[in-house]
Amino acid sequence: MAILSELLQTLLATLRDVVPIVVIIFGFQFLVIRKPVPNFRRVLIGFVYVLLGLTLFLVGLEKALFPLGRLMANQLTNPAFIYDGLEVVKQTVHWADYYWVYIFAFSIGFSTAIAEPSLIAVAIKANEVSGGAIGVWGLRIAVALGVAMGISLGSFRIITGQPIHYFIIVCYIIVVIQTYFAPKIIVPLAYDSGGVSTSTVTVPIVAALGLGLAEHVPGRNVLIDGFGLIAFACLFPMITVMAYAKISELRSMKQKKQRSIESS
Repeated sequence: MAILSELLQTLLATLRDVVPIVVIIFGFQFLVIRKPVPNFRRVLIGFVYVLLGLTLFLVGLEKALFPLGRLMANQLTNPAFIYDGLEVVKQTVHWADYYWVYIFAFSIGFSTAIAEPSLIAVAIKANEVSGGAIGVWGLRIAVALGVAMGISLGSFRIITGQPIHYFIIVCYIIVVIQTYFAPKIIVPLAYDSGGVSTSTVTVPIVAALGLGLAEHVPGRNVLIDGFGLIAFACLFPMITVMAYAKISELRSMKQKKQRSIESS
C-alpha cells in the first residue's frame, strides 16, 4: 500500500508539472496557429505514456538510483575497504588512496552516457542531417568518454576539496580554444552534446555519487563539495566531441593527401 500511495502522489505531482506544458502547446495550436492537432488521439495517448513513464522513473530514482549512488560512494570511501580491512580514518586525505573511486566514476560516467536516450536521439538526427558524415556510435562514444573523464575529474576535486571555479575556468578556456580550431559543422553539435549528456539517466547517479562522496570523505562539506559534479559532465563532452571532429578531419586530410600522392 505504501508504494501505491507513493506512486499516486508522484503521478499527481507529475501531472501538475506537465499541465503547463500541455496548456502552452495546445494554446498556441488552437489560438495562434488556429489549426486542429493532427492525430489528436495519438497525441493524447502519448501524453498518458509520458505521465506514466515519468512517474515510474521518479519513483525508481528515489528507490534505486539515488540510494545506489550513495551506497557505492560509502563503500568505496570506507577506510576498511581502502586500507585493506584496517578500521582507520585519516584526517589528511590523500587523493591517490581513492583510485577505485576514480575508476568507478569513469565507468559509471561512460555507461550512463552511452545509455542516455537523449544522446541516442541527437546522434541519430546528426547522422541523418549530415548524410552519414557524423557517425552515430562515433558521437556517442566521444560524448561518453567526455562524461567519464569529467566525472572522474569531478570526483578528484571532491576528494581533494579544491575550489571548483579553477577547474571550470580552465575547461572553458579549452572549449573556447577548441571552438576556434574545430570544424565549424561540429561546434554547435558539440555544445548541444554537453546538455544531452546530462539527462534522465546520468544526472541522478552522478548527483548521488557526488553527495555520497562529500558525505563520506573526511573533512568535506556536502553543500560546498557535494554539488558541481554535473558541471564536469556537461563540459567535457564539448571538449571530446570537438577533439574527435578535429582528429577525424586531420585523418581525412591525411588520407586525401596519400591518395593524391599515389595517383600521381
